Amino acid sequence: MDLRYSKEDLAFRDEVRAFLAEHLPEEISSAVRSGGELTKATMEDWHAILNTRGWLATIWPKEFGGPGWSPVQKHIFEEECCRAYAPRIVPFGLNMLGPVLIKFGSKEQQDHYLPRILDGTDWWCQGYSEPGAGSDLASLKTRAERDGDEWVINGQKTWTTLGQHADWIFCLCRTDPDVKQQAGISFILVDMATPGIEVRPIKLIEGGHEVNEVFFTDVRVPIGNLVGEENKGWTIAKFLLTHERTGIAGVGFSMQALEEVKAIARKTMRGGKPLIEDPLFAARIAQAEIDLEAMKITNLRMLFKAQEQGAPGPETSLLKIKGTVINQELKDLARRALGPAAAPFPGHVSEGNLMFGPADTEHNAGRYFNNRKTSIFGGSNEIQRNIVTKTMLEL
Repeated sequence: MDLRYSKEDLAFRDEVRAFLAEHLPEEISSAVRSGGELTKATMEDWHAILNTRGWLATIWPKEFGGPGWSPVQKHIFEEECCRAYAPRIVPFGLNMLGPVLIKFGSKEQQDHYLPRILDGTDWWCQGYSEPGAGSDLASLKTRAERDGDEWVINGQKTWTTLGQHADWIFCLCRTDPDVKQQAGISFILVDMATPGIEVRPIKLIEGGHEVNEVFFTDVRVPIGNLVGEENKGWTIAKFLLTHERTGIAGVGFSMQALEEVKAIARKTMRGGKPLIEDPLFAARIAQAEIDLEAMKITNLRMLFKAQEQGAPGPETSLLKIKGTVINQELKDLARRALGPAAAPFPGHVSEGNLMFGPADTEHNAGRYFNNRKTSIFGGSNEIQRNIVTKTMLEL
């Protein structure tokens, strides 16, 4: 297998770089570079810029409004966006629900929801995890009972990312409690403005409000909001998670984090010389870079395989495991390099503060703590190792 980019791929990379240089606003890239929390308006502005170019729904086929890119082109685009400090595309409508509707949705659902995802009319969030059903997702308890031409939903979802901004939520609900867990689940679309829905914020360890609890009390939803067949939602859930786990690997973001660690280590002085010249610290950077290069090759192998087969396979669990471990190591190295200057405090880093370090590092501690979640969400790394053991090693 030849893992080198073709001439066409290299030409596409140049096209992406030119587009980002011309159309990525400096204020947006600066906000991403600083590591601060992005506003909904900032994310919507970037989505609109990409949608105007036809590059927003990167994994959608052309007939549904996507660019029709190959997996390799999508990888190049994401890598270049990270390199330019563009915001991450909010995945819930575009990279999760969109592919689900394209594969499992009715024509009516596709015609109604897909254009609204593209133009920003609808902001989506994900209703999967519950207080007693995280990595063991099939044990979910939220019920959807049929009453005439409506579903009546009762239950609770948690860790709902950006749910405070969402217009709609796609939910896994138990529609048949009398069969085995995986067999009685359905995939239902719910308008967040429906009476009976309450969203409560969850404050994270670094103080940010990114995730929420969502409570459903006698929430009535039209029968037509069911995607696919009743009680067949587990198949849809697994399909969606393969796309989510590929994105969690974040090869481009780890490449970005590696360069940031090196830059900090060059500027930080320890014992009269740059930290990057310290043998022990340099060895940790080198090991992280070796692991990252190996993951990049593995990612490309899987992209070429997906290009041939049309969908990612269980190998995405490997990417999820390794990608999150590498990114956490790089965030830890940055924190250690900054020392006391990594501690969170208000304002910008400067010599006027009690603690100071290189510019654009004032949010480093927040990023470090926030990033601890990546080995847990999307199916914990322990669960991913079980998947690899069963599906790939057949043990």
